[in-house]
Amino acid sequence: MATTFEPDTRPMIPDDIARIVVSPKSYTNDEVVYGAFKWLRENMPLGVAEVPGYDPLWIVTKHADIREVEKNAKLFHNADHNPVLNDQASDAFTREINNGSLRILSSLTYMDPPEHGSFRSVTSNWFLPGKISKLEDQVRVLARQSVENLLSFDGECDFVKDFALHYPLRVIMTLFGVPPEDEPRMLKLTQEFFGVHDPEEQRPEIAADPVVGAKMWAATLEDFYGYFDKLSAARREQPNDDLLSLIANSRVNGLPIPRAEANGYYVAIATAGHDTTSSSTAGGLHGMLLYPENWDKVKADPAMIPKLVDEAIRWTAPVKHFMRNATEDTELRGQTIRAMDRLMICYPSGCRDEEVFADADRFDITRSPNQHIAFGFGPHMCLGQHLAKLEMRVLYEELLPHLKSVELAGEPRLVETNFVGGYKSLPIRFTKN
Repeated sequence: MATTFEPDTRPMIPDDIARIVVSPKSYTNDEVVYGAFKWLRENMPLGVAEVPGYDPLWIVTKHADIREVEKNAKLFHNADHNPVLNDQASDAFTREINNGSLRILSSLTYMDPPEHGSFRSVTSNWFLPGKISKLEDQVRVLARQSVENLLSFDGECDFVKDFALHYPLRVIMTLFGVPPEDEPRMLKLTQEFFGVHDPEEQRPEIAADPVVGAKMWAATLEDFYGYFDKLSAARREQPNDDLLSLIANSRVNGLPIPRAEANGYYVAIATAGHDTTSSSTAGGLHGMLLYPENWDKVKADPAMIPKLVDEAIRWTAPVKHFMRNATEDTELRGQTIRAMDRLMICYPSGCRDEEVFADADRFDITRSPNQHIAFGFGPHMCLGQHLAKLEMRVLYEELLPHLKSVELAGEPRLVETNFVGGYKSLPIRFTKN
């Protein structure tokens, strides 16, 4: 049932601002979307958006409020509604093809306690910092191969299409156990999965459909499941030491992991496991090009690369939102939130909150501390954050010593998505040392 609010008792966000925050197209223009977030933080940090075709939503823009919602997974649920924002028509289509349920993907993001903790524990030890640090030599080999490929270009390339997309894909697929020859397929499916609203990623046969986003999501999931069903069965018969074997042979509450939940894990790792890292990697370079004092600092002192990584993740914030709903009446920032009210958690806004980050729109690798929330916060905090930071640190360590200078060679382009995404193009010219 859609949430209904009483507009005279709750702060109502102006229509133009609400449409910007909700619309996938807004996220192709940082000035537009970050301008809307800034207005909200300054004027209505927690307000209600009523956009035609969508459920009414509380828009959560402040760093402190996002942390408050995120840390309380019993009061603010993921799974009672759709944890990803869709319009009402798309949610209706999903229920129609999914036996009345919006849980079309049984991944951790669609789970609440205690189910969430049971399934998160399947891989939580694998992603611990100590375990991840042991992968550095293997990751560095892949980084060097990627850098060699970049340097083979004659001083000009698209940093995203020719480089940033492929390195984290190769890392996660190698650790996951996906054969190298299948990586292009995984990349294409990921771009379709996160780019359901981007005309350049939509499948032609459904591009004109009014619920194209929901249909793209469902079609992409079907293709992922068909692929991973076969690979999972093979790992159950002949397991090895890769991450896919771990999941395929895990038991939850004493029983083998069900197909839906196993596929939910596979899809999450096969998509978010590299797409967010490639966006942040490109964002780090773009940030240094816009604020070149950072390039000079990190070139002079490579020990600053970990700070570069954190700032790249904060400044890019590739996860744009997740949805929550209140399980009971509560209060947030002095506003009464009713049971089943929906909240849109806006991570890019929290990562630009001026109360936490001085000169928040500026790319600055000297920030200390850098308490960004691009990985989320609390029980749902990103499992793969330590792997992502390792990948980025190692890549920059291998890349930067080979580059004397870099400049933009064209206009950067961003994916049309309000969910997960970032750069689709970053043309550069470079000179080698």
